[in-house]
Amino acid sequence: MSINKPYQTYQHNAVNTASSGELTLMLYNGCIKFIKQAMKDIENGKIEAKNTHLQKAQKIIQELMVTLDMNVEISTQIMPLYEYILHQLKEGNVKNDPAFLEEALKYVTEFRDTWKQVIKQARQTRYAQGAQV
Repeated sequence: MSINKPYQTYQHNAVNTASSGELTLMLYNGCIKFIKQAMKDIENGKIEAKNTHLQKAQKIIQELMVTLDMNVEISTQIMPLYEYILHQLKEGNVKNDPAFLEEALKYVTEFRDTWKQVIKQARQTRYAQGAQV
């Protein structure tokens, strides 16, 4: 990493030192960012940029799908929602319709917000257990 690029160094270190829960949160945040950017791209008639941003959002959802442990019951409930989000992203891309993207954004934001709470509770539990030792 170069001293001339402190932000990239920070990002690299943040990813390399993040827990799996924090990495998942980063994926959700990235997906939200790309969906919002694609919506702006549609509004501004930047079709190529919209396509690029939506492909990135789709890849994130696909990565989240691949990492699900299908032996865990909740994963069987989450997978159809990820499939729906992916479908909405594809439809929004093909039809240049932000309504599909808004629907996907709503679900990804809910997942992200829930995941934030999971991380917060896990930290509180770890802290409480550490304080009792």
